[in-house]
Amino acid sequence: MEQQIQIGWQGRFYEDFEVGDKIAHVLGRTISQTDNSWFTQLTQNTNPIHFDHHYAKQTEFQKAIVNSAFTIALVTGQSVSDISQNVMANLGWDEVRLPHPVFEGDTIYSYTEILSKRESAKRNNVGIIEVKTTGYNQDGQIVIHFKRTMMIYKKGYAPNIMKPLIDQVISQDGK
Repeated sequence: MEQQIQIGWQGRFYEDFEVGDKIAHVLGRTISQTDNSWFTQLTQNTNPIHFDHHYAKQTEFQKAIVNSAFTIALVTGQSVSDISQNVMANLGWDEVRLPHPVFEGDTIYSYTEILSKRESAKRNNVGIIEVKTTGYNQDGQIVIHFKRTMMIYKKGYAPNIMKPLIDQVISQDGK
């Protein structure tokens, strides 16, 4: 019996999206002090509320707040395997709102709702979708929501990096 290689999840293509669908992203992420400090330093954000715990204790929050740019990056990242694994280009983030602060030690989860989809007027290999992604913490408090517009490849048009490479590796492995 000949064994077949099963390719793992490769994400949704334009045809796979339906307006109104809500897609829960399975991975949550607990944010550590190190995550917050490193991201803040990496992005040269000099606000001490993100890295100076003595300073942060003097604020109304009484503790360090996670850099909001980290929050948007994390929640966007959580959505990639379900939403934008096959993106040609991000066209924009809009209406970013941060209704509740994120603190070191919080675990963030997210889901995305498909708001619209349409054919690209200029490219036959992609369609355009608009989504709203919402991030929430371990207590169910919404910490961020934003809209994102992307060009998503249609089936048969995305670059194919996995199949040729895995075939090459498997053919060498048996020798």
